[in-house]
Amino acid sequence: MVDSGALGEVDMFIGRFGSRGMRTKKWLRSGALAVLAVVTGSPRLPAQTSKSAAIGRRTVSAPKSPARPKLVVLLVVDQMRGDYVDKFLGQWSGGLRRLVEEGAWFPDAAYPYAATETCVGHATISTGALPATHGMVANAWWDRETQKMVTCTTDPSAKNVGYAGVSGKGGDSAWRMELPAFAEELKFQTNGATRVVTFSLKARAAITMAGHQADAVTWADGGGWVTSSVYRSAPFVEAYATEHPVKRDYGKTWKLSLPESSYWYDEKAFGAVAPEGWELTFPHSLRGKAAGNEPDAAFYEQWASSPYADTYLTRMAEAGVDALGLGKGRGIDFLGVSYSSVDYVGHEFGPRSREIQDVLVRLDKDLGELFAHLDQKVGRGNYVVALSADHGVVPVPEDMQKIGADAGVLRLPELQDKMEKALEPFDLGKPAIARIAGSEVYFAPDVYEKLKQDPKAMRAVTDAALAQPGVAELFRAEELQNRPSTQSPTRSAMAASYFPGRSGDLFIVNRPYWLMDSTPAGRSRSYGTGHGTAYNYDQHVPILLMGFGIERGEYHGEATPADIAPTLASLCGITLASRDGRVLARAIAKH
Repeated sequence: MVDSGALGEVDMFIGRFGSRGMRTKKWLRSGALAVLAVVTGSPRLPAQTSKSAAIGRRTVSAPKSPARPKLVVLLVVDQMRGDYVDKFLGQWSGGLRRLVEEGAWFPDAAYPYAATETCVGHATISTGALPATHGMVANAWWDRETQKMVTCTTDPSAKNVGYAGVSGKGGDSAWRMELPAFAEELKFQTNGATRVVTFSLKARAAITMAGHQADAVTWADGGGWVTSSVYRSAPFVEAYATEHPVKRDYGKTWKLSLPESSYWYDEKAFGAVAPEGWELTFPHSLRGKAAGNEPDAAFYEQWASSPYADTYLTRMAEAGVDALGLGKGRGIDFLGVSYSSVDYVGHEFGPRSREIQDVLVRLDKDLGELFAHLDQKVGRGNYVVALSADHGVVPVPEDMQKIGADAGVLRLPELQDKMEKALEPFDLGKPAIARIAGSEVYFAPDVYEKLKQDPKAMRAVTDAALAQPGVAELFRAEELQNRPSTQSPTRSAMAASYFPGRSGDLFIVNRPYWLMDSTPAGRSRSYGTGHGTAYNYDQHVPILLMGFGIERGEYHGEATPADIAPTLASLCGITLASRDGRVLARAIAKH
């Protein structure tokens, strides 16, 4: 039996999720009880008599507890394609190179689903589950109850709190994430000894890495830093943000780090769309739109799209290690950093740009500094690092067209208009379509149920969608439910992204190298390229492990970022709920 005190701890943990996720609460109670049965030594073995116990004491020595890391470091490089390691490794000399040379590299790693977006990828890495399980199906989706778009972290009961005089706006938390993160499982299963600290420019990255509760969860908002009322305010973040305001980077210039002959691509990325106030060629000055004497909104956008933001995050993370003594406490501490600038640069300039090549050179140096700091403060070999990315990116379509590829822009507003017109004869009301969000079509209330009962109307709307340039195929929600066994890789990837109640009614699959774009008709798009598909350029990302318990080497074969959390859990001696990911056993050192 599990004692009543342990049951109380389980119910207290479940209570953190409130009444907002019954599926989660049912899992938590059953899963946590199973874990407690192991941790508390609940009697799975037959009771011993006093005689047998005495014999046992004389003849059997107690097994030693296995060694564990003192600190887990999770690094996510937003939009870092897997092929960047192959292409640019020779130009790196810092932390990225150290990860490859001293760690375990999985060069074939890829996401098995279609919803390759930031919130989805971070939640997958953090929980070891796929979106069909953890429920974070997109950065934002159409909420059928409120009939409006909601972001993956928007929490109506939370209030964001600013640091260093910044006013928080709105409220965010992980309450929509249906599973605990690895970090919070680590904290729970070590009886609270773990400290959980995460940083990013994006709320959806910092929050999903940390989970539902943590010690410090920090992200950028405009020119400052914020957290949520759900988490604790961290004095060291207040001190760092006060002493090192972002505006100190105003006036700096991002110049090429290497000789010009070292760059693979043209001086100007074809089809790129630079941030306001920048040209399409180096150097890039951080002086905002007007190039005046004070930072403006354009400056902060430029800063986020520059290597200086990565450097800031690195140094803030180091300050957290020092202030909290991470890696020196009673438990296994957790540090998560998601570097967002590669994503901003990739959206603006595309993967075939000098900007992408250079921002990675600079990140390599930052990570080298971070690892050196951890070597000194925690001890080389006392911490384990996992690095991956949340998704990749499609090349800029205009750039692909230069080489004669079938590439283009799938204009979603135009697609929605054509689908609406196709439904006009069937008297379903206007608008029949509530929203097209990414690849997902959400119909107005009751419309989809009527379509399922009217084959002619369903055929009309699907034919209209398939006739739109750039559309390859289309799936209905019922074709994706329960992740059916299928020979179609695309259908399988779409099904792994499907979560009932949150996902759409119809799912558009674009043609390869066609960018899905929501820009209204008559306007130029404000970015170069994007992601969010089941194609390999969006799914293929690096997985790099290094440090405690890791066997260095290059490991080919299937791997997914959902494998990271189970692998870290194995090294830390804890249990996770999901079985979507698996332990990367080949990379765990044999003792």
